[in-house]
This record gives sequence, structure tokens and C-alpha cells, in this order.
Amino acid sequence: MKFEHTRVFNFEGAFRGLRNPLNSWNKSDSFFGCIDKIYDAYGYEVAEKYVKKDYPSYYDLNSEDYNKEDERIKLEDEYNEWLLKNGILYYNDSDDNDIIDVAFIGPNDLALAQKLIKAGPEHRKFLRQIFVSVDITAPVYWWKEADTYKIGTTTNSTSSMHTLVSTPITIDCFEIDDYDKKCIESLNDEGLLTIEHDLIPFLEELRQKYIETKDKKYWKELVRWLPQGWLQTRTITMNYENLRNMYFQRKNHKLSEWSGKGGFCEWVESLPYANELILFQ
Repeated sequence: MKFEHTRVFNFEGAFRGLRNPLNSWNKSDSFFGCIDKIYDAYGYEVAEKYVKKDYPSYYDLNSEDYNKEDERIKLEDEYNEWLLKNGILYYNDSDDNDIIDVAFIGPNDLALAQKLIKAGPEHRKFLRQIFVSVDITAPVYWWKEADTYKIGTTTNSTSSMHTLVSTPITIDCFEIDDYDKKCIESLNDEGLLTIEHDLIPFLEELRQKYIETKDKKYWKELVRWLPQGWLQTRTITMNYENLRNMYFQRKNHKLSEWSGKGGFCEWVESLPYANELILFQ
């Protein structure tokens, strides 16, 4: 299972909108935009607001808090690390571009966001305005379960009808992340088909026969006997509210593609501010 080309959009619009009900835009303390990967002054600016919340008078040279300068610097460094870990929305390190797209969430905005999240779905509408696009390559049996989630999601899939016969069928065309070969081989004494020596050659022979004859009956049989472990790639768009529902409904699922290492829930945990917004309760 693979997750590629993950992009997250519209943090700025979502956080502006969550302040609309009380017209409290002046209290927003976040930064949305671009920074230079070398000079991250905006990161320090937002982190400073977090520190100031804990040390409201540390600028006062006569204050007791001023003597906590080392602790203040350590705290600011921790906040900057947290911001950089969560706030980088897009950065392509394969080119020479030093610009990073970021969403640095300030303490006031985060407090309000979490208050709305705890208040329930009707209040956390802003989560539906944080969009995610990703290419997921997963087996057909996983996609059948993922198709349960239709509201607020859209997918474009690779086509079996158009591309199934375009490349050779090998074991790599199937989900084998946790493939237990010994489990299958233990059934050989019962005369059952094996995956690599019977099933895959059979499917490849059908593919070759279709290419050779262009007879649709071979293509139909190929589609008919294709196992559910066949990998399919889909580009899917969702929002943070979708992801929140999917995560809590599937985090203990027996399919490793949902709950295991490298699975869907682990990918959700890697998204910007996942702990603070998607997983927050």
C-alpha cells in the first residue's frame, strides 16, 4: 500500500471561517503563506506567541520571568520544532526552490479550533474546509471498504478496462506487504492452486492471448478471475472531517491496510496538525 503526492489545502480559509461567527478575526495569531527554508522568521514569530502565553511578561527586564531566559529559549525552540513538524504543507526538496508552503497555527486559533471540535460536528465545520489530495495504491479488497465513505470524498481510479493488459502480470501487481507465503504453501498437499506457479501464470496467459487475438472473451475471463489483491491506484480528495470519521472507525480494524504499519491510519497521523485536529477528542 502506498500514499503518494499528498497535498493539504486551505488551512487559511478554514481558520478565517472559524472566526466568522463572532467576527473575531483580530484575535487570529496564525501565519499562512510561504517562508524561505533557510530563514524561517515567521516560525519564530508564531512560536514567540506561544511562549508569551506561558511567560506573559518576559519582555519586562524587571520581571521575575526575565530570569527564566534559558527556559524561555528552550520553550521557544520546542514550539518552533512543533511548528515545523506540523506546519509544512508542501515542500519539494528535489528542486532548487527554497520556498516552503506553511500553516503556522497560533495558540489562540488552536484553542478556538479545539473548542469547536469538542462541541461536535455541527460546530467544527471548519474541518470540512481543510482539503487533502493523495494518490493511494491499495488492493481491491481495501478499496471496497473505503468506498463506504462517499460523502465529501471524490476518487479517480486507474482503469482495469483500459490498462489491465498494458503490462505483464507479476506478483508485484498484488498487495504482498504482509503476504504469508508459508501459509499458502502449507495448502499444497491438498492440491490447491498456488499463487506464483499457477494463478499468476494463468492470468498472464489470458493477457497474452487477448493481445495476440484481440478476442474480448479472453479479456473478460481475465477480469473475471482477477483476485481482490490486485493493486489499484486512485487519486482521492477528502477533508479533515472525513479523515476524522475514517480514522476512529477503522483504527482497530483487522485489516492491516487500515490499522497496521504503513496503513491508512498511520498515514492520517502524518498529516499536518493531525494530533491537534483530526485525532483530538
